[in-house]
Amino acid sequence: MKVFVLGVGATGSLLVKLLTRQGHQVSCGDRDPVRARDFLGAKSAIIVQQVNARNLRGIVKAATGCQLLINACPAVFNNIVMRAALKLRAHYLDTASHLRASPFRPEQFHFDQQFRENNRWALIHAGAAPGLTNLLTAQAAAQLNRVDKVEVRIYEETASDAPVSQWSAESSFDEAVSRPRIYREGRFRFGARFGERELFHFPAPIGRVGVVLAAQDEVVTIPRTISMKQMDAKIGGMDIDRLRRWYRQGKLRQSRGLSPERFPPTPTPIAMATLVQQGILHNERFALAVLVYGDNQGRSCLIRWDALFPSMFELRRRRIPSSPIAWGTAHLTALFVKYMPHERSGVYVPETLPDSARRDIVQAARRSGIRLTHRVRSISSELPSR
Repeated sequence: MKVFVLGVGATGSLLVKLLTRQGHQVSCGDRDPVRARDFLGAKSAIIVQQVNARNLRGIVKAATGCQLLINACPAVFNNIVMRAALKLRAHYLDTASHLRASPFRPEQFHFDQQFRENNRWALIHAGAAPGLTNLLTAQAAAQLNRVDKVEVRIYEETASDAPVSQWSAESSFDEAVSRPRIYREGRFRFGARFGERELFHFPAPIGRVGVVLAAQDEVVTIPRTISMKQMDAKIGGMDIDRLRRWYRQGKLRQSRGLSPERFPPTPTPIAMATLVQQGILHNERFALAVLVYGDNQGRSCLIRWDALFPSMFELRRRRIPSSPIAWGTAHLTALFVKYMPHERSGVYVPETLPDSARRDIVQAARRSGIRLTHRVRSISSELPSR
C-alpha cells in the first residue's frame, strides 16, 4: 500500500521505518525536513518533503497518489489532514483528538459520513494510550455479561535533571492544560485538574505510584461503545508530578502558551545520546493498566490488563534511539495499519474493531516486546475504592 506519513518526529520517523519493513511504499512530509532527517537517520533513503500541516493544498500535493494518509502531527491539525485525506480519496489514521470545539465528542466523528461516501475508512486514536488501552478494554468487556466501571492507569517517567519531552512538546502541552474528562453515572463531565489522587500499584519494577486525573481520549469514546456506569483515566510518575507542581504554582495555563523551557522540543537521537552522556537524562519508562469491573455469570469480578514497555535503556541496548512512549506508539500504530479491515468505511475507534482484529493486534504487540499480562479475579459486589 502507498502510505504517506505527515509528521516525522520521534514517533513518525520510527513509524516510517516500521511500515517500510511491512512492505508498504512509504513517503513522508514535515514542516522541517532537516530536523526530520535527524530523526530518520542519515542512512535512510526515504525523501522528506517540506509540508506545512496547516496548508490543505500543500498536504494534498505532497501526498498525491497515496492510499493511506497517516497524521503523526499534533491533534490540532486533525480537521485539516482529514479533509486532505478526503480530497485524496485515501484512508486516514491518527493517534489522538483535540477536543476543543466539542470536549466530549472527538472532532474526527464529524467526517464519518464523508468517509462512508468515499468508501474509505478513518481509524482514530490508533496508538498506545489511546489505542492499546481501548483494545484491552474491549477485550476485557467481551469476557463480561455486564460492565460497571473502567479505569485506565498510565505511568510516564522521565528521570532527568531538566525537562525532556518523550514526545511532541505541542501534544504534551495540550494534554497538560486540558481539563480531564470523566464518565460518571452515565454522563460525560469534567474532572478536577490533577485531582482525585490515589495510589496505584503498577507491575515491577515500577511499584506503587500516586496517580491523578488526566485528559485521555479513551474516556470520551469507550463509553459510547461499551455500556457502563463509570470511567476515568489517571496518570502517575515524575512527569505528571512536575506538571502538577507547575499547575499549583500558576505556571501551567493555556493563556501563558507553550514554554520551551518547560516543554522543550523532542530530542533527536543524537541529542538524546548527548543528554545521557552529560548525565542529564537518566532513564525513561512507560506503562499502562486497564481495569474493567463487572459481572460474569452472576459473579462480580475484575479483569485487569497490564502493559509494560521497554525502558529507554532497554531500547538503547537494542540500539534503538527512542523514548518508550514514541517506540510504543509507533509500534502500535504500525500494527493498526497491518490489521485494519480494509473493507470498512467511515470513522472508527479501536474498540469498535472486529474481535479478530483486536486479538491479532494484542498478540502482535506482545511479540514486539511489550510485556502484556492478563488477570481475572472475583471481587465483592461493592466496587473497591483505592
